[in-house]
Amino acid sequence: MGRPGLNRRQLLAGIGGLTVAGSFGFAALGTGADALASGADTRVRYWNLFSGGDGYNMISMLDSFRAANPGIDVKDSTLQWGNPFYTKLAMAAAGNRAPDLGVMHMGRVTGFSPGRLLDAWDVGLLAKYGVREEDYNPALWNRGVIDGKLYALPLDIHVQLCFYRKDVLKKADLLGDDGRMIPVTSTTEWFDVLKKARKAQKKGLQTIGLWTNDQNFQWWFFVAYYTQIGGTWFDDANTEVTFDTDKATEVLEFLRRHVTDGYVIPGAPTGEQFINGAPFTWEGNWSVPVFSGAELDYGATPLPPVFGEQATHAESHAFVLPHQAGRGGATNEAAHRLAAYIVQHAQQWAAGGHIPAHTPTLSTDAYKKLEPQNEYVSAMDHQATEPKVWFAGSTGVLAQDLGPVVVSSTMGSAKPDAVARRMKSRLATLLASKNPMDGHTAAQGGAVA
Repeated sequence: MGRPGLNRRQLLAGIGGLTVAGSFGFAALGTGADALASGADTRVRYWNLFSGGDGYNMISMLDSFRAANPGIDVKDSTLQWGNPFYTKLAMAAAGNRAPDLGVMHMGRVTGFSPGRLLDAWDVGLLAKYGVREEDYNPALWNRGVIDGKLYALPLDIHVQLCFYRKDVLKKADLLGDDGRMIPVTSTTEWFDVLKKARKAQKKGLQTIGLWTNDQNFQWWFFVAYYTQIGGTWFDDANTEVTFDTDKATEVLEFLRRHVTDGYVIPGAPTGEQFINGAPFTWEGNWSVPVFSGAELDYGATPLPPVFGEQATHAESHAFVLPHQAGRGGATNEAAHRLAAYIVQHAQQWAAGGHIPAHTPTLSTDAYKKLEPQNEYVSAMDHQATEPKVWFAGSTGVLAQDLGPVVVSSTMGSAKPDAVARRMKSRLATLLASKNPMDGHTAAQGGAVA
């Protein structure tokens, strides 16, 4: 693939700081059999990290694929979410024991040594099975392109949303004629909305759930609003930090004000309070099945564009091809066929709250009838993502480093301007550091699309 190999011992030495201990256990929760299914002549080994409702949806989609393709046996295994999954996948690829197909968060792909631990997709083969670049949002497709090759095939985007109780907002006169929350375009308008909602809500509840002491959520919210305000991270060559501390401070002060003005009860269970009548909560779209199951009268919109530009934090589940020596033949073609099938049959996946990446799905009558999914589908066109560097992505080093300092500002243990300066310092350190997967800095990691 144009880069030297990496054996298991070298990888284990380099990845020591990425939670190797305890990472090799996993639960095989899928439905694939150990032997080839009756009538099948090709097997695809598929690793994913989908549990809960996502896991059930994925298993159902796999069963549909099996029924439509009896000649292909899918052996699926569900591994532990987060760094344990990525560590095991890296070790398997380095040791030539990788599965034929895997799933990753898009933000982690750049750091996964594409060309060394990941093989590129055959876009011609994908097109044969109905998946083409023109059927994708360009920005999303290009996140998976490195050195001119596609290494990640997007399945969805999952976004942070503003969930709202229609019953409470109706009392506060905050619903438009269409029954949805009135538009908000500035911080002043947003805090006016919270003030009105607080007057109409049940006593003893917070006005908005904000996950104030959770480093992941606070980081995701910061990324969204820092993008809205026009903030940047690094120059195009990934050699200089362009992080704007003034803009960052403004975002941090905005998040902090929810606490100081009393709209948040720090540590309160966000989802439970929303179900019990709190007017707002900011959550990932994966909460849709929970709130719909509770039979709430609610809506969900992308995070309000209080700094002018539409942008809500987004990540993406994507299919990848873990590196295999001599990848090819019927098994590789079957892996392409399986990924293409799931991408094109993602209507069921959308029921879990995720926005399907395959845009033809979004234009179907069935998708347009999904509520509240049809209210926030526009997030596809204004995704706020982390920078395309090796240390970014879901549960990545960037979130682990900067998430806690955002929390310290929101919770009041550190001042926003001091936190902004600390964030810039940490970004400079990370930019100069080397990826344990391949020993490259961000600037040495390859030309991105």
